[in-house]
Amino acid sequence: MSSQTMMQRDRASASLGIEVLTDQAGYAVVRMTVRDDMLNGFDIIHGGLVFALADTAFAVACNEDDDVTVGASADITFLKSAPAGAVLTATARRLVRKGRTGLYDVSVVDETGDTVAEFRGRSVTTRRPAPIAS
Repeated sequence: MSSQTMMQRDRASASLGIEVLTDQAGYAVVRMTVRDDMLNGFDIIHGGLVFALADTAFAVACNEDDDVTVGASADITFLKSAPAGAVLTATARRLVRKGRTGLYDVSVVDETGDTVAEFRGRSVTTRRPAPIAS
């Protein structure tokens, strides 16, 4: 499934206000503004939502053809917090794609260019049919 088709159906990313800025084979840039309802008990963005932003960039980068590609595993290192109003940008880059597997790095930065998180994702291309458009 192409990343454009996937993102048209991605209700989770849409609910977070994630925008796709760049969509190329093996490379993607997405952006999200931190809202009040995204803050944890310390008034900084919840780590799971930083992960969701990075995961969306990863998904866009690795869905470059008609095959359905999903995450097999991922890890993230949080390096800086972000308050409400911060604009976070995640840039995903394919390191390698061989056979049905791939390896991608995603950097998440704030509007000042400071690194908020580093994410590494491993993908697997499935034999699953793409969902039928509704």
